[in-house]
Amino acid sequence: MKFAARMDRLGTESAFEVLAQARRLEAEGRSVIHLEIGEPDFGTPENIIEAAHQAMLSGATHYTPAAGVPRVREAVAREMTRRGGVEVRPSQVVVVPGTKNILHFALLALIEPGDEVILPDPGYPVYRSLVDFVGAAARPVAINEDADFRMDLDEVERTITAKTRMIIINSPQNPTGGVLTEADLDRLAELALRHDLWVVSDEIYSEICFQELPRPIWSRPGLAERTIVMDGLSKTYAMCGWRLGYGVMPEALAERMTTLLINTSACAAAFTQLAAIEALESPQSRVAVDAMVAAFKGRRDVLVEGLNQIPGFRCHLPAAAFYAFPNVTETGIPSRELAGRLLNEAGVAAVAGDAFGAHGQGHLRFAYTVSEQQIGEAVERISAFVRSAAPAPVGSR
Repeated sequence: MKFAARMDRLGTESAFEVLAQARRLEAEGRSVIHLEIGEPDFGTPENIIEAAHQAMLSGATHYTPAAGVPRVREAVAREMTRRGGVEVRPSQVVVVPGTKNILHFALLALIEPGDEVILPDPGYPVYRSLVDFVGAAARPVAINEDADFRMDLDEVERTITAKTRMIIINSPQNPTGGVLTEADLDRLAELALRHDLWVVSDEIYSEICFQELPRPIWSRPGLAERTIVMDGLSKTYAMCGWRLGYGVMPEALAERMTTLLINTSACAAAFTQLAAIEALESPQSRVAVDAMVAAFKGRRDVLVEGLNQIPGFRCHLPAAAFYAFPNVTETGIPSRELAGRLLNEAGVAAVAGDAFGAHGQGHLRFAYTVSEQQIGEAVERISAFVRSAAPAPVGSR
C-alpha cells in the first residue's frame, strides 16, 4: 500500500503510546500507576453535564454555524476580554472540535512550504508534527531548566531569519509546568513586531496555575493583530472527551478558519458548545475548577518532594499545569530506557523527556493526575527500582 509522502512527516504523541502499553500490562493482571497521560482524573462538573443534557433535550443535536453558535462565541469573547483586559469580539472567535484544529488551520492558512516556524523544545509534540506536516521548517528553541523552564529568548532572537514566519509559545507549558514572565512576553512581543511574525499562543493550561500569571502576550499593543490564541475546555473543566476547543484571532483569519472548518469537520457538536456557556459563566463551575487546582497543587508538592529524595533525580517545582519534569541523568540510566523499565519492572507509567524534543533528553514527564495516595505509592516504586537498578554503562547515554 502506497501512502502520500506527507504521512512520513506526521508524528505522534508518545503519551498515548505509553498508555496503550500500560493497558496491555493491566490486561495481563499487572498493577500500573498512570502518570503518563495529560488528562485530569476529575469528572466534568455536574452542572456542565446537566447543561449539555438539557441542550440535547431542547434539540441541540443538529449542525451549527461552522465557526460556532453565536451565543457561545459571545461567551468565549467575554471570557477572553476578562483574561486579557482588552476587548475581544465574537467575530474573532472560532469554536472547533478539539484545540489542535486551531494550530493546524493556522498553519494551513498562513504558512507556505519552506517557511520557518520557531517552537519550544521540549514542547507539545503536535507542534513539531503539524509544522513538518505542512512542509514548513521547524526551528526548535530550548526551554531551560536553569531558567525555571522558560524559553531562551536570546536563542529565539538568534534563530529568526528572513524565512521565519511564526513563533509558537506555550505558557503555562507542557511538559515542564514553566511559565513565561511579564518581561519574557514583552520581549517576545517586541521581536514579533520587529520581524513581522505571527504568534501562536497555546494557553490551554492558563487556569491551572499556582501563581499569578502575567498578562497574555496578545494584550500588548499591536499583538492582537498577529496572535492566534489556542484554548479550550479540556483541561480547565475536565472535559477532554468532549472535544471542544476555541481560537481567538484577527477577524480576517477567523473567516479563513471558518472555511477550513466547512471543508473538514463542519462544526463542533451543538450540545457541547452550549454546555461551554455553563462552563465559562457559572459560579458553580468556578468552584469546581478552584477545588481541582487546589488538589493539583497538593499532588504537585507530594510528587516533587518525593522525587527529590530519589537518588539521581532532580525535580524543579512546576509553577502551573499538572506535570513534573525531573532531570534523571544522574541515575546513569538513559531517560528513554528508564521510562520503559519503570513501566515494565516497577509498574509506573511515565513519558521519556525526549518525546518532547531533543532538549528533553535526560528527563521524564510525570502527570500528577492521580490521587495523592497513588502518587505516594508511585514514588515508593520508583525509589525502590532506582536503588536496585544497575546504571547504564559509561558512554551509553
